[in-house]
Amino acid sequence: MNYSKTPLPSKPLCCMGAICGDVIGSTYEFHRIKHKHFTLFPQGSRHTDDSVMTVANMLWLINPEENPLTDCMQQMGRKYPRAGYGHKFREWLVDDDAQPYGSFGNGSAMRVSPVAWVGNTLDHVLDLAKLSASVTHNHPEGIKGAQATAAAIFLARTGHGKASIKEYVQQHFAYDLSRTLSDIRPGYGFNSSCQHSVPEAIICFLEGTDYEDTIRNAVSLGGDADTQAAIAGSIAEAYYGGVPEDILSQTWQLLPTDMQNAVLQFQTVIQPSVNQ
Repeated sequence: MNYSKTPLPSKPLCCMGAICGDVIGSTYEFHRIKHKHFTLFPQGSRHTDDSVMTVANMLWLINPEENPLTDCMQQMGRKYPRAGYGHKFREWLVDDDAQPYGSFGNGSAMRVSPVAWVGNTLDHVLDLAKLSASVTHNHPEGIKGAQATAAAIFLARTGHGKASIKEYVQQHFAYDLSRTLSDIRPGYGFNSSCQHSVPEAIICFLEGTDYEDTIRNAVSLGGDADTQAAIAGSIAEAYYGGVPEDILSQTWQLLPTDMQNAVLQFQTVIQPSVNQ
């Protein structure tokens, strides 16, 4: 693959929060930590399946009529076969008659952030999030994880405060967001289900003081670090008005050219945001 041939544009990029979180969390998925004092980009940092599928969703949303989501996901997945997919998803990627397989894994939430940047109403975003999830993760919990994440991003980028976001997610998705990271962290371990990783990722955002602190919260849980950092980071980016330039620049350099170009092309379909 050719890397870093596309320069980082001078104007801000939207919808990089999940990708940056994924890259930062990538080395900590299997070397888990329970503290926030870690190097953001140690040797071996890379994009994983979270970023690949986020980009696939971008490609779908650029032109949904010509680029069916299943096609976009399979094409990107086959292009990056060693990105870290789960067993069932790997089978789905190479199936010429790919069908949903009832997953409630957090893959639906890790890839969903682009829908929150193109939807012009909350209902529209929820509909798109269901479509994004349902090609694989058609279990109710898989759909719920995607919708809760997308809703939080949309509310964040349209000016809602953390209390309002928390209340909406709790009321509409029945996630317990009353816990603190100090409560969760000691006994928490790797869990890739939506129901046991998405609420925790949202709490990482709620307790975060900025984008970087949110990512550090997510990695410090000692769970599915790259995916939870992607989910938490996608919300934090929208809330804080972007990803810090130093984090964005380092992540950009680690992305292959085709992914960089997809992100740039996606900027043309993003809806205006009050936080940008």
